Amino acid sequence: MRKLSIIGMPMDLGQMRRGVDMGPSAIRYAGINERLKPLFDQIHDMGDIPIGRPEVVIDKESNLRNLDLVAEKSTLLAEKVDEVIQSGSFPLVLGGDHSIAIGTLAGVSKHYKNLGVIWYDAHGDLNTAETSPSGNIHGMPLAVSLGIGHRSLTDIAGYAPKVKPENVVIIGARSLDEGEKILIKEKGIKVYTMHEIDRLGMAQVMEETITYLKERTDGVHLSLDLDGLDPNDAPGVGTPVMGGISYRESHLAMEMLEEAQIITSAEFVEVNPILDEKNKTARVAVELMGSLFGEKLL
Repeated sequence: MRKLSIIGMPMDLGQMRRGVDMGPSAIRYAGINERLKPLFDQIHDMGDIPIGRPEVVIDKESNLRNLDLVAEKSTLLAEKVDEVIQSGSFPLVLGGDHSIAIGTLAGVSKHYKNLGVIWYDAHGDLNTAETSPSGNIHGMPLAVSLGIGHRSLTDIAGYAPKVKPENVVIIGARSLDEGEKILIKEKGIKVYTMHEIDRLGMAQVMEETITYLKERTDGVHLSLDLDGLDPNDAPGVGTPVMGGISYRESHLAMEMLEEAQIITSAEFVEVNPILDEKNKTARVAVELMGSLFGEKLL
């Protein structure tokens, strides 16, 4: 029996722009359940992790925004994701800003000793308190999952790292801070920038990614930030970067992942309906989920 569990994580604590907390609602409104229902034997929408409306708190020692709250809510998400996997269901998490990946990966990696991660994003999200220009945790989740960063975040679920750097592939990068570039080189993280995607084509990028991860991992998590797409196709995101992955290329990427049958968990993040055009970005997210889970034209 093919089962899917949807978890809403309406968290906007990792950045400063309001609206991304409405992402899960926007994705549901765009018809996620109706779209995915034919592709699964059972779909369970588990509702949202409660976040509340806290005031912004900047940690005095680390200069990180909402550190304690992000750690607390990430722990709740990790527990929920762990529970879903134990039940034999596929966890699909709806963000929320990209800091939610801290909790998702903490829950998923308990079940995979060599978890692979596809980070589909315009950004590397490899900052730390020392390298971040803003102190926004949504620019840090991949670093945290590699065990780099504040212990309140890296030690969620009681262990670190959650992922090995050689098991990570970043796709779509076109905005990297200097500290992130250094970390990528130091750790040997595999990155396909937009330059590589333009030069090689998305089909070859995905073929190489799938082969690379199949050889070394026992499960693969897809962390898809809608800002990985070009802003013309996905305008409703908090940190858009021009020259991104096209709508068609993204569908091809999802279809190839589905054919390879390597994805064991996924999250779609940074949908911000306040910045969107008639819920376009949420609809694109749902359409890409359809391709990821096996929707076919014929």
